[in-house]
Amino acid sequence: MLLRKLRNGNLKVISQFMYSCNAARVPRCHVTCCSMAFHQTLEVLPKIIHTWQSFSTVASTILVQARDPAKLSEELHIALDEQRLNDAWNLHEQHMNMEGFPRKSIVNKLLGTSAQSLEVCWLHRAYDLVEKAVNEHKQNLLEKETLVYLALCLARYGLPVNAATIVRKLIETEQFPPVTAWAAILAYMSQTSAGAYLAAELVLEIGFMFQYGRVDPRKKSNEHLIAMKPNTTVVNIALAGCLLFQTNRKAEQVLDMIPRIGVKTDVMLLIMMGHLYERNGRREELKKLKRYIDEAHDLSDSQFREFYNCLLSCHLKFGDLESASHMVLEMLRKAKRAQNSLGMSTFMFEVMKVDKIESQESLIHEKSSDAASTRTQTLTYEDFCRDRKFLKLEAEAKELLKTLVMKFQTQLELITTECGILQPTETVFVKLVKAFLESNKIKELVGFLVKVEKEDSPVSPDSSPLVQVINTCISLGWLDHAHDLLDEMRLCGVKTGSSVYSSLLKAYCKENRSTEVKSLLKDARKAGVQLDARSYEAMIESHVVGKDTQGALNLFKEMKEAKLDKSGQQEFDNLVNGCVGSGEAKFMAKLLEEIKVGQTVDCGVHDWNNVIHFFCRKRLMQDAEKALKKMRSLGHAPNAQTFHSLVTGYAAVGGKYTEVTELWGEMKVLAFYHGMKFDQELLDAVLYTFVRGGFFIRANEVVEMMEKGKMFVDKYKYRTLFLKYHKTFCKGKAPKVQTESQLNRREAALTFKKWVGLF
Repeated sequence: MLLRKLRNGNLKVISQFMYSCNAARVPRCHVTCCSMAFHQTLEVLPKIIHTWQSFSTVASTILVQARDPAKLSEELHIALDEQRLNDAWNLHEQHMNMEGFPRKSIVNKLLGTSAQSLEVCWLHRAYDLVEKAVNEHKQNLLEKETLVYLALCLARYGLPVNAATIVRKLIETEQFPPVTAWAAILAYMSQTSAGAYLAAELVLEIGFMFQYGRVDPRKKSNEHLIAMKPNTTVVNIALAGCLLFQTNRKAEQVLDMIPRIGVKTDVMLLIMMGHLYERNGRREELKKLKRYIDEAHDLSDSQFREFYNCLLSCHLKFGDLESASHMVLEMLRKAKRAQNSLGMSTFMFEVMKVDKIESQESLIHEKSSDAASTRTQTLTYEDFCRDRKFLKLEAEAKELLKTLVMKFQTQLELITTECGILQPTETVFVKLVKAFLESNKIKELVGFLVKVEKEDSPVSPDSSPLVQVINTCISLGWLDHAHDLLDEMRLCGVKTGSSVYSSLLKAYCKENRSTEVKSLLKDARKAGVQLDARSYEAMIESHVVGKDTQGALNLFKEMKEAKLDKSGQQEFDNLVNGCVGSGEAKFMAKLLEEIKVGQTVDCGVHDWNNVIHFFCRKRLMQDAEKALKKMRSLGHAPNAQTFHSLVTGYAAVGGKYTEVTELWGEMKVLAFYHGMKFDQELLDAVLYTFVRGGFFIRANEVVEMMEKGKMFVDKYKYRTLFLKYHKTFCKGKAPKVQTESQLNRREAALTFKKWVGLF
């Protein structure tokens, strides 16, 4: 503006300048010198005006506005009101270049409007602005509600790392977000694998502040801090996310924290505890939990079924076939009593009424979920700020929790519900039969299946479960198992048709096992079973091959006397064809598939993992080491869960970094030679221990392995850990004299420091 006036020859500026000097009582000599310099400037000015005129109009506009930041702020405010984010961010950049940050209201409005757009480019710019303000110690410009809204939008868009960072920054600056607010952020974060892991970390970090009554709720100064304390909804969200993405040991850490901070349990939490105990093999805790489930009055049929599904699955995992079969038989007995009860009609009416109520509730939940979804999409920054108690976010978090729970519910159903009554599915029979056969418990298997036939609907002898199991064994070539099953059936007085004997005889003949053929033929005659023509033909052929002509002739005469039709019985072939060809998978087909495809589980590993886990929790590491040696001596290979218990146990004791280093070496050997699989939780626990102890060479090895496996690593946590314990390490120049190991450690520390972003 001054230049424009001078260019137009306006000499009022000179007079204003002289007047200001007189008003300030500047000595006349100084005024004279300044006046001479001013006139010299006016003489040179026309020579450079021509060059300035070549600037673009944009540059001249900036020069004009440089003297008027208030006008720039006004234009920025208008652009935000009109949702012109591109113009708003350009005006913000101009303001930052000239005057620094705009005033507080403008900054928060820019962040809120950018977050509200739910567009990735504006979300990233808003997050970068928050980071810039924090790094330049301008946190006072950022309001708590604005940061909570931004974190919510980041989590909703699928940027959980940025959302978690903002929540952590809020806590660091003591702007504690209420639990009703950060619960919704956690719920959106838990929709992804990395977000679910971070959500559990946040719950553990925040919960640590409240352990063992560290915060006095009676002090008024702690009011905002107490409002942030994790509640049941937050814990449920963290557990649901962990269960959904299989981070079960992290979920167990959250579960262990519950009694230390005094979180109340509800039905949903009890069911998730059941899932967690089943996955981690905590059978004793699952048995204790059963008492609370049986006494609970507000459980729905689906929740009741879900828990017993976990309990039955855990029995099978541990190879406790007695408990599993007892559960199945008890369910069959109760179902039979309910069907035969005189009050069945009343019972059915009540069940139908309950089902109707549940269906109505389900419909209400779906509608409320849809409504919540619509509300989530239309929740503006202004509406969010008006909801001071965050009631909308609280409802949103609860709806998202229900969605998470529906996602992690098990796909393998061992138990179903019919008219409110628990019923075992065909899958559990298949798994039980397979387990009995693999453990060679033939007598127990027959006894179990005989009891099942008594409790279940009666079927024909040739289609009973026992016969189907025998036919399955024959198909797999387990002829000795099939023969043993037949013997046990005969001893139990169970009658069977000729098809099973015929099938087994033909299989023996095919393998030229003449001794077994004679024994089985003798058993069939004792049982009064008439074999078919094909069985006789197979036996005759077997005798001819063995050059037993007389035996072949005797069998031929016996077949003629019996007047058997060659087209005879084909029960076995029909059974197999029925299993393969029918639309509904039959029991035998499922059993065949389970035995051929299903993996054999080493039940002893779960038992020893529980023992080692118990010792590690009690910090009895010497006993844990002895248990590990015993486990190996019995031929059970330790897995990721075993090593995770040991690493966390050593970390809890403190200072046991050498032992963890030895374990790390053993883990690498097992992974290379025996194919042991590392998971995120194990490597994260190892990395935390190495960083805490300053073993940066080993820490970089773990980081490399995690990045190679594309596992999520919480860099913020390790950056904080490094600053807490190694802040002064590697500062300044390196010593002139240092050993090779010291040099390597320093280089490794610098590499790790660069990786976490401290350079």
